[in-house]
Amino acid sequence: MAAAGRVARVVLDSPLPQLDHLFDYSVPDALVDDAVPGVRVRVPLRTAGRIADGYLVELAEPEDGFEGTLSPLEAVVSPVPVLTPGVWALARRLADRSAGTASDILRLAVPGRMVRAEKSWLALPEEQRSPAPRPPAIAVRGYGEGVLEAAVAGNDRLALQAIPRLAPLPDGTWVGEWAVTLAALAAACWAGGRTAIIAVPDHRDLDQLAAALAAIAPAEAVVRADAAQANPDRYRAFLAALSGPRIVIGNRSVVYAPAARLGLIVVWEDSDPLQAEPLSPYVHTRDAALVRQELEGCALVLSGLVRSVETQRLVELGWLRDVAPERAVTPKVVLTANQQATEDAARAARIPSLAWRAARESLSGESGRPAGPVLVQVARPGYVPLLACVSCGQAARCNRCEGPLGQTRSGATPSCGWCGALASDWQCERCEGRRFRMVSLGSGRTAEELGRAFPGVRVILADGDHPVQRVPAAPALVVATRGAEPIAEGGYQAVLLLDGERMLARETLHVAEDCLRWWSSAATLAAAGAPTLLVGVSGPLARAFATGRLVDFARAELADRRGLRFPPAVRLASVTGTEEAVRAVIDAVDAELLIDVLGPASVDDRLVRGILRFEYARGAEVAAAVRAAVVRNATKRRKALAGRGGFRPAPTLRVRFDDPEIL
Repeated sequence: MAAAGRVARVVLDSPLPQLDHLFDYSVPDALVDDAVPGVRVRVPLRTAGRIADGYLVELAEPEDGFEGTLSPLEAVVSPVPVLTPGVWALARRLADRSAGTASDILRLAVPGRMVRAEKSWLALPEEQRSPAPRPPAIAVRGYGEGVLEAAVAGNDRLALQAIPRLAPLPDGTWVGEWAVTLAALAAACWAGGRTAIIAVPDHRDLDQLAAALAAIAPAEAVVRADAAQANPDRYRAFLAALSGPRIVIGNRSVVYAPAARLGLIVVWEDSDPLQAEPLSPYVHTRDAALVRQELEGCALVLSGLVRSVETQRLVELGWLRDVAPERAVTPKVVLTANQQATEDAARAARIPSLAWRAARESLSGESGRPAGPVLVQVARPGYVPLLACVSCGQAARCNRCEGPLGQTRSGATPSCGWCGALASDWQCERCEGRRFRMVSLGSGRTAEELGRAFPGVRVILADGDHPVQRVPAAPALVVATRGAEPIAEGGYQAVLLLDGERMLARETLHVAEDCLRWWSSAATLAAAGAPTLLVGVSGPLARAFATGRLVDFARAELADRRGLRFPPAVRLASVTGTEEAVRAVIDAVDAELLIDVLGPASVDDRLVRGILRFEYARGAEVAAAVRAAVVRNATKRRKALAGRGGFRPAPTLRVRFDDPEIL
């Protein structure tokens, strides 16, 4: 029998938009003790007698006037309330804001159940699940005594300018000063009995932050929630965060971590594309942090070596308070856009004379500084990523799939970067030529050329296929792709930034931000006073990097976006699907809510895409209208084919708000 007066309101674990609401079920007497808000449950669906998974969101009284009979809960899967009220409220708000489903966000927030890990956690006494807060080992430095700690204690919202330099830890490990700052800030928050959450883009940043926290806070206070973890480890970390105040660090989905008495959310480098969620409903880490801060009233810090345009907009609106270090720290940057190499080896390695001389002196110690490693940043991995026809200069394309042709190693037959086919019988479509020339050099070819140019010097290759985390202080040439630069003990004695023009050639609205972040991340790895040489780039972007006026550049970029009515001055929503479905969504939105509509334009032979442009104040209304249209599209049934049972599949429809790559 069901317990009278007890109604379980359940959200189903389903991506179907028409099921994105709470369902009411009765609670059987046998499940009364276990059926508490937040637990995983199984419930019946009326369709074909199926059983669905879900979460019990709340217990309520039956609605007045309801005379029907509710279906009972099928089972309580686990007694652990894994869905906290704060995370549910966040998932619901974000889903409504992005015209998505709450269950899609809950899949990011709540990892799959691991029975053995859960039983071990339940067996622990209550007092052993959460460590007692302790004062941090060190205070935040570089921003004034107690300034940042007071801001966090007062639940302030900050746009924090990071200090661009390396710092040694007590065990001799070197990390970015930013990691020490954020670790000390989180430790101070935890010492006050509150949870701190820090979201960083990738595992390299996570390793630095973990090392800094190991020197500041006790190990049991730190929870690492990493997408690369094994499922049992990830679930153990989730349960630890659920147990009480902690310092929770991880990649973008850590922003959804359960938090007892949430005191601080930090997003490091919100301009990094890795902070953009690739799964529906595509909520950016920064947006999730902003909404969660608004719901829970905790402190919020957006920090980075480079100020994103989105963060600058929030500063100018007064939503974030700009905080800079007490003393400005600017890497020693030298622009070499007009320098030409004189040595044959330098020309082959694409290094101008000034950079060549700096590398040679840094490796030998002739500059008056200690001899040490030199970092060379390049744009592309591989050996020769792109080839072209010698006769006409047209890019070499695969005769089978039109993919780009390149070389994987010296002397190798060119092959397609898409299908892998060897181009042994290649012929240029334009001039029928059969010989190739190199268009761009990858990290492998650059390392080979530098090895010839500096005989006897060790060359270290660091890219996606050759990951290197750290290098010693001994002289060496470290050739790394952007974002894969290892940390050198004590810092690099020189940093050479090659392929700047190629990096700027990317067709994206965020190309300037990305380049500044790549260059600044590399420049931060230089030893104090060591030169950073930017090759082949001039103009306002290069000057902003050389002078350290990155906030001014973000301010100017935002002003330009406002003039063009580009994000983040306005919001965008892209709708991709069949032309009929896309036009139905566009027609469902009141034209008075929109600035304009771009498209629909063809994406491929079957799909089109339309772009809705609207003001922030209209976002909730636009999202509600789009979501209603998506639900109608999902519930639409097509007539059965003549002589056949069943239905045709529903047309594809994909909606993404605030797509960072739409322009």
